Amino acid sequence: MQAVSMNTPFDAGVGASTIHFYRGVLEALDRGAVPFLIGGAYAFNHYTHVSRPTRDLDIFIKRADFERAAECLREEGFEAELTFPHWLGKIHRNGVYIDLIFSSGNGIAVVDDGWFEHADESTLLGIRTRISPVEEMIWSKAFVMERERFDGADIAHLLLSCAEQLDWQRLLQRFGPHWRVLLSHLVLFGFVYPAHRNRVPAWVMDELLQHLRAEMQASDATAICQGTLLSREQYLCDIADHGLLDGRLVPYGNMSAQDAANWTDAIGERDEG
Repeated sequence: MQAVSMNTPFDAGVGASTIHFYRGVLEALDRGAVPFLIGGAYAFNHYTHVSRPTRDLDIFIKRADFERAAECLREEGFEAELTFPHWLGKIHRNGVYIDLIFSSGNGIAVVDDGWFEHADESTLLGIRTRISPVEEMIWSKAFVMERERFDGADIAHLLLSCAEQLDWQRLLQRFGPHWRVLLSHLVLFGFVYPAHRNRVPAWVMDELLQHLRAEMQASDATAICQGTLLSREQYLCDIADHGLLDGRLVPYGNMSAQDAANWTDAIGERDEG
């Protein structure tokens, strides 16, 4: 099977049939008028110009559009399944998969109209498409802190490339009550790139540090562990053994107990998203 030329974002080992599958999915969604965005390594390359060939293609949609997307893809001969109802489904044919993503694995970064309103534009496989906004990329990647995967370097590179163009107010709004996670990445950015610390606006750091000072003087009696928003495995002991509340679950987070159980049961499978 002929490998794909490296002038695509895909790894040289990706065969022509896989590229045909990817293009077919994009064309089917386009014909079905299903709004979608390209994320993952392609979006990362688009914003940072850091070369990261990939074998995968991540497509972002709104949860409300999943059934319509699945139906139009089935009509084109693809198989579709709602793999994890709280964040993604899969489109596949002949053993090749594409993820249809409508949230993050922790249920926080839900795809909504704002993703589409602020999307960038590009061309992928000859198809004009939209790219996930850099603010939403930072937001969703900021919570990925597993033993085997940490997306902090991706965030540092996105900041290095895009700090002056970021809508910082919107980024702060995205993080909302999870502002500590954003602050941690901004502090690390200044450590990684000392000569570029001033690319993060001073008012952003001032606002976050004001939050920090105020919170340190307040007390919170809620026995909750929010570590489960950062890793689906490493903080389960705090829930099971120490009786702390799971920060992913309603009313603290967006996941149901069944969502969390399904996501936990999948630990050990191929990393997704």
